[in-house]
Amino acid sequence: MKTIRIAVVGTGWIGHIRAMTCASHALVGELHIADIDSEVAIRSAQATSAASWTTDYHELLDTVDAAIISTTPETTHYPIARDFLQAGKHVLLEKPIGLTLEEADDLIELAERSNLKLSIGYTQRFNPRYAYIKKCIDEGLVGAPVTALISRHITRAIGAKIAGRGELGPAQMEATHDIDLVLWWLGNGVRAKTVYARSVFGMMREKHGLPDCTWIMVSNDDGTTFTIGANWNLPVEYPGMNSVIVEFIGRDGALFVDETHRDVLLTTVKNGLQRPLSTMPGEQAGHVFQGPMEAETRHFIESVALDRPVLVTARQARAVMEITLAAEMSAESLQPIALPLK
Repeated sequence: MKTIRIAVVGTGWIGHIRAMTCASHALVGELHIADIDSEVAIRSAQATSAASWTTDYHELLDTVDAAIISTTPETTHYPIARDFLQAGKHVLLEKPIGLTLEEADDLIELAERSNLKLSIGYTQRFNPRYAYIKKCIDEGLVGAPVTALISRHITRAIGAKIAGRGELGPAQMEATHDIDLVLWWLGNGVRAKTVYARSVFGMMREKHGLPDCTWIMVSNDDGTTFTIGANWNLPVEYPGMNSVIVEFIGRDGALFVDETHRDVLLTTVKNGLQRPLSTMPGEQAGHVFQGPMEAETRHFIESVALDRPVLVTARQARAVMEITLAAEMSAESLQPIALPLK
């Protein structure tokens, strides 16, 4: 059986999860680690028994078959992905695909010209609950789609962790996952036509200059609409790390998902209340992994090694990015924004 050589670039929170998954996959023959922080790189290399580690990802361009890019800040996504694609390597890139549509278009052109796989880390597609919604819609169980709502709230501890990486707000860093979900559910033939958004500033403004929440309404060319609420200021005392409510309404039925993540709590005298299994990416729990990120990483490995299509395409990620950019423009101008963006 053919195995592949894979690099994980950036092995902090998310990258380390990716690296651990790669290390346990039978189709990965060699794992190589890159992180600008040598201590972080060494930690991941030791935990995964990696073939090598480096602080300069350029050293791996001629060494591997594929790369998973999990670096921060998000300004690093485009140049690193571009370098690996130019070197002829398949890429799984954490969202967003870039900071501008021009960056996204360049990466797409590079990948398509060389017949390379370029997938973007929209991990929530690998959540079984959301995959079930897709299955029901595709099978016509709820009839033709009418409207959808996703309201996602994360705690301010996680919100501050994300906001501290750069200037991207809840639209591009949080709502992006749920915009991708709804577009995926609706199918590739549906195109967003108009985006209208409002942001509210609160506790995040003083330290990060960013809104606490953004609400986004999208009107599509087929007459359907959907609304996304992205909020990252839940009190630290909230029982879970994030809370999600999903409603999908069709002509003949409806689907509802309640992911308030209040099912597993650990409290100790020493450390107080802990929420061990409630972040969006997921966590290791002994011999199993709680959450969708392991499944997404395994999917990319198998797509490369077995030459299968990726579930999340770069063109789909570009469509999501265009909506998030329009949402920020709308929230600033207080006007609806027509798509496509000029």
